[in-house]
Amino acid sequence: MLNAHASVVAGVEEALATAGLPPLPWYDVLWAVRRAPGREARMADLADGLTLSRGGATKLVDRLESAGLLRRRRAEDDGRGFYAVLTGEGEEMLRKMWAVYSRVLRDTLVESLGEQQARTIASGLGRVNEAAKPRAAAR
Repeated sequence: MLNAHASVVAGVEEALATAGLPPLPWYDVLWAVRRAPGREARMADLADGLTLSRGGATKLVDRLESAGLLRRRRAEDDGRGFYAVLTGEGEEMLRKMWAVYSRVLRDTLVESLGEQQARTIASGLGRVNEAAKPRAAAR
């Protein structure tokens, strides 16, 4: 499973670079913010959800903010906290990156396995992910 994951990720990263798009971790952050309520994610939650250190998340958000894809908003309920907020440019970049990302997933997984097997594996991995969430939250 880890070898397959590494191969797919390498393929996605290569395809993004070839298309002149940002690296995969940018997509991960943009997608996490996109799916958050109001399309904004508290920085601490973002770091935890992406398994990044808070410092690593801050540096990555700095780069995304410099590129105009995110902006920071101070948390009104906590003067120390910040939210990462998706911009229109970030939404557009996410669409461009997904076009490349999804093509690689389709070409790699569906073409290799067939549609039914790919659905079965996706369903099984989804169940594993859901089962692992309570364990991770308890730590």
